[in-house]
Amino acid sequence: MHKKLGTYCFCVLLFILCLSLSPAAATQQVADAIVKIYAVYDVPDYYNPWNMRGPRSRTGSGAIVAGNRILTNAHVVSNETFLQVRRHGETERFIAHVEAVSHQSDLALVRVEDETFFSGVTPLELGELPPTYQEVRVYGFPLGGDTLSITRGVISRIEHQPYVHSSVTLLAGQIDAAINPGNSGGPVIVDGKIAGVVMQSIPRAQNIGYMVPTPVIRHFFEGLEGGKYQGFPSLGVLLQNMENRDMRRKYRMKDRQSGTLVIEVLPASSAEGILLEGDVLLSIDGYDIANDGTVEFRSRERTSLAYTIHSHQVGETVQLQVLREAEEVTLSVPLLRTVEDNWLIPMERYGTDPTYFLYGGLVFSPLSKDLLSVWGVEWYDQAPNELVAMLSHNVPSEEGEQVVVILRVLAAEVNDGYQHTAHWVIERVNGRPILNMKELVRVIEKEDEEPFVVLESSRGRHIVLDRERAQESHPQVLATYRIAHDRSQDLR
Repeated sequence: MHKKLGTYCFCVLLFILCLSLSPAAATQQVADAIVKIYAVYDVPDYYNPWNMRGPRSRTGSGAIVAGNRILTNAHVVSNETFLQVRRHGETERFIAHVEAVSHQSDLALVRVEDETFFSGVTPLELGELPPTYQEVRVYGFPLGGDTLSITRGVISRIEHQPYVHSSVTLLAGQIDAAINPGNSGGPVIVDGKIAGVVMQSIPRAQNIGYMVPTPVIRHFFEGLEGGKYQGFPSLGVLLQNMENRDMRRKYRMKDRQSGTLVIEVLPASSAEGILLEGDVLLSIDGYDIANDGTVEFRSRERTSLAYTIHSHQVGETVQLQVLREAEEVTLSVPLLRTVEDNWLIPMERYGTDPTYFLYGGLVFSPLSKDLLSVWGVEWYDQAPNELVAMLSHNVPSEEGEQVVVILRVLAAEVNDGYQHTAHWVIERVNGRPILNMKELVRVIEKEDEEPFVVLESSRGRHIVLDRERAQESHPQVLATYRIAHDRSQDLR
């Protein structure tokens, strides 16, 4: 009897000791799964689109997850040319490569072929979306040292925010833990599991950072199970809030009803032919839409109605409740297009070369956010106003449309007098409206055209080139400016 009691007491004491050691043991287990990432990258020169800017380097953080993979930010490994990783507490660097990437959600999976890199590591698991005010720990390798850093904070809010890496607005968690360059890609930990991935901070604010939360991470993982990850779907409509009572009366909404007004259905979008201008979106997948365009995704927590669309994968179907001519109707919309498909002017792009065409010394290129970034971090103040203003209504009028720009002129005899021409938006060539770069090339190179190529800008200005002289001078212009090809690969 006494022997059994003694055994029982010993077991209780051992259990208490295990409990007292578990926080430190859990911290060490997480730390063992943290990785420092060393990336060499090279980005295109959008002002000289046939060139690259030259290799540069950056560091970031990551976490080992199931399948011998490393979860990190897309911006840590974007445009990479050489990649290495090193585990916390180790000295050896291992060669790595990017296995999958989602630039929209700023997430990437990195693989190391040498399996000894993962020896003795317990992969970290994904947790649930934590409640606000939950205490978290941020693991990573910020600037200021070379060893692992662990900081504490709380989740102050969860709502939709623009992701700097992609300009896409997705669900994000705001945290007040100290975050600095190098922390990017590191895990935010709650109870030993990943609650998010550190992605960005606000430099001019004190301890305000953002993480990619677990619903977005799971969307990335689940999308990969079907093969290539396609990103986040979009309805393809422009909406207006209906907080004004008279506006709701005009569209014959009942007092119990709330929603947002469809003001434009984009061409070739998921909703084309299903939703109509003047429809009022009342609910999506059973989530009631408030007059300010938000839904309640958790008790007393609201975010953009886009939450309901982004919960789906591309190809899935969403159910809408719509008020049309004062009658409620139920609609099903297959989500066939992504967020980026609905942009006239592409936002940040990675791992792709710029599109360009050179003719008569004139350099043509489609307008993009990457091109605007040539003017520096404050491009919205420094870039030409006409180009920046186009972002205010960044939707196409028809499928395949691009904004074609004369980027600059490479001075030559054939273009004498036009040397200072730059940043023109081209609308017509020889009187024909131009839809995109491919159409521009086709019209300019058409052999049976008249002897002059007349380029007309959006402001009515003209450039006239002699077709025969432009063709004759073409090899010399390329040789003078040491340009290998007169057009990008996608136009050859």
